Amino acid sequence: MLDFTSDVAAAELPAANETDANEHNQLSDQALLDAYSNAVIGVTERVGPAVVRVETGPKQRSGRERGGLGSGIVISPDGLVLTNSHVVGAAKEIRLRDLEGVVTDARVLGVDPDTDLALLRADGARDLRYASLGNSRHLRRGQLVVAIGNPLGFESTVTAGVVSALGRSIRSVSGRTIEDVIQTDAALNPGNSGGPLVSSAAEVIGINTAIINGAQGICFAVASNTAQFVLAEIIRHGYVRRAYIGVSGQTAPIPRRHAVVAGVENKMGALLAQIEPDGPAAQAGLLPGDVAIKLDGVDINGVDDLIRVLDRDRIGRTLSMDVLRLGRLRAVDIHPVERKPSARQNLAP
Repeated sequence: MLDFTSDVAAAELPAANETDANEHNQLSDQALLDAYSNAVIGVTERVGPAVVRVETGPKQRSGRERGGLGSGIVISPDGLVLTNSHVVGAAKEIRLRDLEGVVTDARVLGVDPDTDLALLRADGARDLRYASLGNSRHLRRGQLVVAIGNPLGFESTVTAGVVSALGRSIRSVSGRTIEDVIQTDAALNPGNSGGPLVSSAAEVIGINTAIINGAQGICFAVASNTAQFVLAEIIRHGYVRRAYIGVSGQTAPIPRRHAVVAGVENKMGALLAQIEPDGPAAQAGLLPGDVAIKLDGVDINGVDDLIRVLDRDRIGRTLSMDVLRLGRLRAVDIHPVERKPSARQNLAP
């Protein structure tokens, strides 16, 4: 008589191991989901109370008067608030509403349309809940981020996602390119503008600024390091200092034959369309039709490069600029001055 008991037991053993493995995987998945949820909850509880709703326009509005709505983040206990410049606009009256519904009047300390950032101060506010600005250079693609704001008027809304890309460039309302922008798939809608993009360490690593209409999961935030720079400039000067040479232009291709004759490798340059009379460019002898290809040793491959090079560190210095004029390479010395801020930018603290 044959005994199949041992064979049956052996056949059942893999099935038991497989069941244990499935249960282990389910427990592991649950642990990961719990960790993700706890991370988002922790960030929300720590940073959420520092997020405010930014309302603009008169308190009592007539039928024709319309106000704006956005978000902001308190970054100091004495009431400094970062938001977007397009949220503030040219509003004369600004109010902040916190998580508990308390409304406080605010004033603009300075705006920088070139980076779509604005700094406000809550009037008479002290010991407010605030969040810290982190170092956006430490970000990695795929990193968990949380966006908090007031989309479409729904207060204290939380969405989560990841850092989709780093180092993006987008066009600001002033026409200048905003560099080092963070792309995220955290859901944003109108009203999120000016609110914080937060890391799992509860540090503000971006200020939400733009969405692409019709796109799914493509949103942008100005990096916190850019915000730190703008913040320091506004506190010190009331606006962001940048160099100015008095030209308007456009990105244009350089004909291959001109590049060969001049001995340059640029395929594109900044074509100077207009020269402001008595400005630094006019004083340097630049003419409409000149194509800038290098400034202060930096290659210029378009208008954006030219604007980027004209930062505060080049104010008041004599710089060498290489231009192509009728296909011939010329070097001129130019002396950038400080760009005059607009009336809206020049708001002293």
